[in-house]
Amino acid sequence: MRSLSPEESALWARVAATIRPLSRDPVVPISTTPAPRPNPQPALKAKAARPVQPKPRPRPVADQTLDGSWDRRLITGRVDPDRVLDLHGLSLDQAWSAIDRGLDQALARGDRVLLLITGHYRPGEPPVQRGKIRAAVHDWLAASRHASGIAAVRGAHRRHGGGGSLYIVLKRKLSRR
Repeated sequence: MRSLSPEESALWARVAATIRPLSRDPVVPISTTPAPRPNPQPALKAKAARPVQPKPRPRPVADQTLDGSWDRRLITGRVDPDRVLDLHGLSLDQAWSAIDRGLDQALARGDRVLLLITGHYRPGEPPVQRGKIRAAVHDWLAASRHASGIAAVRGAHRRHGGGGSLYIVLKRKLSRR
């Protein structure tokens, strides 16, 4: 890699001055002086320590992927849910208990698709009291004790409630022989 010529450095400085930072953190100017080159003399090779890699954060269940055939079937509404869980008329605590109990039963029975009817999310200021369950359901599922059994969460097809419903696709139970 070569260093910039004085003309190129001046041009780069003019271009960099026109950039507006994306964050509010103070901008640290980049030095245009070339970095010192390492000493060409061979050093004693020390045993390189493996870099410690951070544990990957668990992905939210809504972001988990299915294979293409599952997604096509869900998008076109060709999936018949094994269980339907309607949360209309429930409080937040009652809805959380119903989801937990419904997932418990679905996993015990070996169901694959659970249709969760939450109702439509209604954004707005505090006078709008509807849509709290829909707003919280993804966080609930990610924090649930059943999160490891959920393969994916997808929006439901219009014939199953559209924006007011979700498909919860459960992982296939592996049979033990």
